[in-house]
Amino acid sequence: MSITSALNAVQNIFNNTGYQSSVVSTNISNSGNSDYVRREASVTSTLTGAAVVKISRAQEDALLKQYLQSNSQDSAQQTLLSGLEDLKSILGGNDYETSPSTYLSDFQSALQAFAASPGNTTSGQAAVTAAQDLANSLNTASDAVQSVREDADAEIAKQVDTLNTLLSQFETANNAVKLATATGADTSAALDDRERILKQISSIVGVSTTTRSNNDMMLTTSDGTVLFETVPRTVSFKATGTYVAGTEGNSVYIDGVALSAGEGSTTTAKGSLQALLQVRDEIAPTFQSQLDEIAKALVQGFSETDGSTSEPGLFVWTTASGADGATPSDTSGVIDGIAATITVNSAVVTSAGGDPAKLRDGTISGITDLNPDGNSGFSDNLNALYSALSTARSFSADAGIGQTASLVDYASDSVGWLEQYRSDASTTSENTSAALSRSEEAYSNETGVNLDEELTKLLDIEQSYKAGTKILNAIDEMLQSLLDIAS
Repeated sequence: MSITSALNAVQNIFNNTGYQSSVVSTNISNSGNSDYVRREASVTSTLTGAAVVKISRAQEDALLKQYLQSNSQDSAQQTLLSGLEDLKSILGGNDYETSPSTYLSDFQSALQAFAASPGNTTSGQAAVTAAQDLANSLNTASDAVQSVREDADAEIAKQVDTLNTLLSQFETANNAVKLATATGADTSAALDDRERILKQISSIVGVSTTTRSNNDMMLTTSDGTVLFETVPRTVSFKATGTYVAGTEGNSVYIDGVALSAGEGSTTTAKGSLQALLQVRDEIAPTFQSQLDEIAKALVQGFSETDGSTSEPGLFVWTTASGADGATPSDTSGVIDGIAATITVNSAVVTSAGGDPAKLRDGTISGITDLNPDGNSGFSDNLNALYSALSTARSFSADAGIGQTASLVDYASDSVGWLEQYRSDASTTSENTSAALSRSEEAYSNETGVNLDEELTKLLDIEQSYKAGTKILNAIDEMLQSLLDIAS
């Protein structure tokens, strides 16, 4: 080997080790960065010796696709569970101590005690107080359900804004990838940035990717709506400030196509947006309908009739227009918002100048008098009202649970419906979380940085560098010997 060839070999060694050590150092410095994909300097033989020809990126498209899918599913399931937990908290948590079902049971017991001592003023006042607590629980629960819907609506608006921002950032990153690909530059950093944004998008809405020529990427939602193609497609939503029972929230539109809500406790939603729509438009309204059916049954069950006319008795309500509500017919469907306005008739409230004895005598409305003799021991009406709470009646199918049940059982079934929905969603959320963890781990194992491996590579590079310095020292000695001979 000539001195010139040896010098060229040393130069290649130093160039290669410089490239390689730079790549390894970058890998090591990003070992804790989940959005960084490992690089590797590819070395090949050339006419002048070994040389670094490119920096390759440990890309795993199949694993990335699986991660994006798992991320969307888990985000949706966790969002759904959060909404159900909010609804559960309305009823007092694990024991449901502030649920209408609990207050209905207390009211039934108070009514029974009043029937046992119909002449006892204290028992009468206790029954009225229990009725007020029941009405208040329905008012509070109804308001809280609508608050959950308002919060979901506000979060939808926030996430739509975030999604539009991410799509704009994705355009910038995608253009950077295309430019680097077209010019033959290293695309690794641009691909990392695009992938980072893609992961964030997948948590908001399910996304599928298509890579085209020049590394250009197209995005569609899980149902096929175009989300990004060269430029971002518009995601639009108009927030609704105030919710009451019966209010319909606005849809989220992607490229003019309405985004569907998720369905079921194991939600079909992909991403948090669809799950929020499910909470706002399906779960909360269904639970509201159950509260309204309970309130309607109370107004009906405690109404007073003379055979031709029926008027609200112990429980009254206010219509949406502010007028006093009439007694609902047995065949009427859900009355939106009746749970929010149901109250106890002031005619039996002592603090309002009323008399609890009117509940005993059936004279609240003024159209009937079941105890014309004023017998203080009269309990027939109280016993009938008590029995009516446990007598089967019809409920609207729109409320999502059984159509025939006693009021007491129906209120209990409502709690059971919510708890079953929440329990199933909780179990599924554990599964989606585990699936996401496994997908993330599998992707990280293939594309992430392993410090042990990188440090081993660094030692190998050091050995190559040492070999180059030894050759260079040998050349230096040879040249020095030549100079000595020449002198």
